[in-house]
Amino acid sequence: MELALATGRGPLLLTDLEGRRPLLRDEDVVAFGFRDGAESAESGMQPLPPGLHAIGLEGVRAAGAAAAARHAVGRLTGGGIAGYWIHLDVDILDDALMPAVDYRLPGGLTWAELESVLRTALSGDGAVGFDVTIFNPRLDPDGTIAARLTECLHRGLSARTGHRT
Repeated sequence: MELALATGRGPLLLTDLEGRRPLLRDEDVVAFGFRDGAESAESGMQPLPPGLHAIGLEGVRAAGAAAAARHAVGRLTGGGIAGYWIHLDVDILDDALMPAVDYRLPGGLTWAELESVLRTALSGDGAVGFDVTIFNPRLDPDGTIAARLTECLHRGLSARTGHRT
């Protein structure tokens, strides 16, 4: 939903902030690890726009997480773009590893794959921002999933500072 709004799809009140619609051009976006195309189509949702580059989960697995992330970063840094933002929906993780989300879907990245993607995407100067969404703490009453997510984020973000743990 956030991606649709940022790329100018949806109610004008939400998509045309200060008359700047779209906030992001399709060609300046990479949907990484995308795996719910069939389910989305079945539900009547719009497919990803053709101008938006997608590297589906199968593509990530075929290339390897780090190589796929390097490819995504290459697309985002080409053409004189000053920087890119990383938006992480934690439901990109395998459902068995990350059940603390409201939209559950089998499959997804492993913790090691996500850490590799984050290290790769955050290691250069191109990353100008990072946010994490979708985690639902009510679905993690003892905090074990949050602790594991925090550990993964810490390891992935350590590439940014050069500090390795």
